[in-house]
Amino acid sequence: MGRSRPFWRLNPAERKLWDAYPSGAWVDLRESDRDDPSAGASWGRERAVRAQVIAALLLGAREGRPGEVPGVRLAGARIVGDLNLSDAVFTPKLHLLNCYIPGAVSLNDARTGGVRFRGCDIRRFKAGRAVIDGLFDLDGSTVHAGVRLDNTHVTGQFRLSRATIGTPEDVSRGSESHLEDTRLPYSREEVAARGRTRGDTALWAGGLVVDGGAFLRGVRSTGTLRLIGARFNSGIYLQRSVVTSAGPYAVHADHLQATTAEFSDGFTAEGTVRLRGARISGVLSFHRSVLRAPERALHVSHMQVDELILTPASIEGEVNLGYSRIGVLLDRPDSYPGAVSLNEATYESLRGPAQLSDRLAWLRQDPDGYRPQPYEQLAAYFRRIGHESDARRVLLAKQRGRRRTLRFPGVLWGWLLDVMVGYGYRPWLAGVWVGLLLALGTAVFSAHHPSQIGLDERRSFNPLLYTLDLLVPVSLFDQRGAWEPVGWTQWLAGGLIAAGWVLATALIAGATRVLRPSGPS
Repeated sequence: MGRSRPFWRLNPAERKLWDAYPSGAWVDLRESDRDDPSAGASWGRERAVRAQVIAALLLGAREGRPGEVPGVRLAGARIVGDLNLSDAVFTPKLHLLNCYIPGAVSLNDARTGGVRFRGCDIRRFKAGRAVIDGLFDLDGSTVHAGVRLDNTHVTGQFRLSRATIGTPEDVSRGSESHLEDTRLPYSREEVAARGRTRGDTALWAGGLVVDGGAFLRGVRSTGTLRLIGARFNSGIYLQRSVVTSAGPYAVHADHLQATTAEFSDGFTAEGTVRLRGARISGVLSFHRSVLRAPERALHVSHMQVDELILTPASIEGEVNLGYSRIGVLLDRPDSYPGAVSLNEATYESLRGPAQLSDRLAWLRQDPDGYRPQPYEQLAAYFRRIGHESDARRVLLAKQRGRRRTLRFPGVLWGWLLDVMVGYGYRPWLAGVWVGLLLALGTAVFSAHHPSQIGLDERRSFNPLLYTLDLLVPVSLFDQRGAWEPVGWTQWLAGGLIAAGWVLATALIAGATRVLRPSGPS
């Protein structure tokens, strides 16, 4: 078989692969294109290929044919043993299709050309700190114990669409039957240890950099997608994916950077979706997604995003937008069925069908209670678009919210300011009160004339001017000093004088609130 061949014997399947490698031709061992690799444990020797043979070919055991591109292209094989290419440097293509790989695939610290594992059944996939110059493809594959891509750099596209990803914890729970059925090269103690260290993480990709698009559409994951500090220079797309995690997070992607992030069109998360401190230069979309968590369903605080589309099909749990900087926020009133944290969040534009009453209800849903900044931010937005009346209503709601945090004297005075002049944002209320009191006093004093104080001078009594003189803190018409109420009308006169002072004070206090610069209360 030649000295360049590192094996004494090759079985028929391996011989086909060996001969096809120089030209990169396909070796198809499938009985049909519908072969299910999950049943690969039952495939016979005629479909068995040792992982060592594949590794040897990629690392130069055979030279390429002049004028042709060498590569491993293998379909429908049962790969025996671990495919260990850690620290390797190779450029030939590696393309496995519908293969059964009960061992681990390791590309840790490797530098490779394009790598494709399409529709395969794989025990575990590791490519930490690898550099993949081209396409990295796991489309339609099942990876039972998770995918590890921490600090990996993919210069082309990253494809994980329609893949099914489990966790080491899943394998740990079913270790005995799994080890027996698939002949995994790990002891039960090793499987349990891996479960403890990885926990409920299915995709471990902190620091991953993908220059092309990252397509994770239709993924089925039983563990967390951990993308802390990952960077997707052409966007990440998770439409129709379903992530069900036994831990607190479905997606843990603090400080993620992307041009676009699509958690939309059927994306479903059982657990918190956390993108704290993320930087999205385009659209972050949760349109028609399903988000569920016992406490916090969506945590996107301290984030910067050009456009946030928050129109999920359903959401259960708290939403945290605190301290985020949002260009355009497109949402609906039902986007926040639970608590929503908005403290120190800012936005340039609001879109969606929400009315002012919906926005005010939105502000009242803060789990920490009253916060002044969200009201001021909403009022500033309405002023910027020319809706001054809506801005005043928001600021009035702010004062009412603040009143609930005060002690009894402050509550009483705030209530008087609200009733009399709407905290200065409804000054016309003072005119209404003056008109009502003026009408009441005029009617009463017309029927019950007060007594003239000085009888040496003949004076004519005018009930309207007399009532107005009582209401105004400073006498204008010299009626109050010339006439004295009698009987029970003394109580009415005293009440009118007190009401006048309260109205004047309320107007001054309200005007002070309106005219002073906006700032935290």
